[in-house]
Amino acid sequence: MTETTAEVRAVGSAHGVGGGEVPVRWVWLAAWPVTAVFVLSNAATPLYVLWQREMGFSRGTLTVVFACYIAGLLVSLLVSGVVSDRLGRKPVLLPALGLALVACLVFATAGGVAALIVARLCTGVAVGAVVSAGMAAVTDVAGPARRRLAALLASCAMVFGAGVGPLLAGVLSETLPGPTVTVFAVEAVLLVTAVAVVLRMPVRRPARAGAGTGAWIRVPGVPRGAGRQLALGVAVFAPGITATSFVLSLGPSLLSGLLGTDSRIVSGALAFTMFLCATGVQFAVRGLQRRTVLVAGAGATVLGMLALVTAVHTGSVPALAGAALLAGAGQGMGQLGGLSLLNSTVPAGRLAEANAALNVGGYLPAGILPVTAGYVSDAVGLTAGATVFGTALAGMAVAGGVLVLLSRREPAQPLG
Repeated sequence: MTETTAEVRAVGSAHGVGGGEVPVRWVWLAAWPVTAVFVLSNAATPLYVLWQREMGFSRGTLTVVFACYIAGLLVSLLVSGVVSDRLGRKPVLLPALGLALVACLVFATAGGVAALIVARLCTGVAVGAVVSAGMAAVTDVAGPARRRLAALLASCAMVFGAGVGPLLAGVLSETLPGPTVTVFAVEAVLLVTAVAVVLRMPVRRPARAGAGTGAWIRVPGVPRGAGRQLALGVAVFAPGITATSFVLSLGPSLLSGLLGTDSRIVSGALAFTMFLCATGVQFAVRGLQRRTVLVAGAGATVLGMLALVTAVHTGSVPALAGAALLAGAGQGMGQLGGLSLLNSTVPAGRLAEANAALNVGGYLPAGILPVTAGYVSDAVGLTAGATVFGTALAGMAVAGGVLVLLSRREPAQPLG
């Protein structure tokens, strides 16, 4: 189904193109910058074992390095959503892609923990900008008639890129010389292509650039009447993305203990499989009601944490793989359900800020809990630390599912 001229003009009045129909291929292309930046977000994951051996840092330090990404992302979200809604998508996306290229350079030349921290901070800032402005740009290009498709593509672009990053890094670092340089050189090429897409993307600045009320730097929020949708999305998305963050940060250590291998291909493949599941499940559930998708996402996260606890107590590799798959499914469904609720409620002029608000709610616990688990693991052992983490996160997911079930006003429309 193509957009009508009137629909295209409606998009143009907010952030869209105006003056004609937008081919559906541009909706897919608009998602590419999101994918390219998220490839970078997790490309370092299989390399941490290598860096840890060379630099000699602990699991606690490893989770701190990982959490610096979350810190940069959260700071970025305080600004990028509002700026994108007021000045347009491109003025946010282009600097973000430039910063991502800087992160590639720092990663490729890293000689110590400080360099890894700087690279992760730069990556987090870039991802925060793309999460808010890039995902909103997909919706702008899609137009009102394709908002459900836009939510699906934006969400899948995020998790698919997050999965491709560690797999690509694992394979390249094991098969080609100069592992860190090669990985981030390839990622830099992907980012350059994303810059080319943004430059040609059929979106324009708002008609009244700089319009809007409130501070430019602030905790992102949603318009009056959309708070319930945001709360429901965060309630399920937050436990899901925290579960996948834990697998990313400590998964290589778990694999090393269970399999006795430090293979970067194996750890990258585990992360890729997790996010491939997160991508596939979103296409599988797109015809279901939003409430059903959110409840299923919470349930998947609970089961994933039970599988994680089982894996560390029994040394079961299948249980660890199951935990990763279920964690991916939990994040995928929580993310899609949350984005769909916001896309159906929030006007285009506040959509980037709303996306930022959803991600603040999700990434805040995703930064705090895995770091806590890392230091607990250093103090009492990986088994006890993972058990405490898994139990706490399962409780969060149960609470999120109950909140969705008790929300009587949740509309019954399917996702797409």
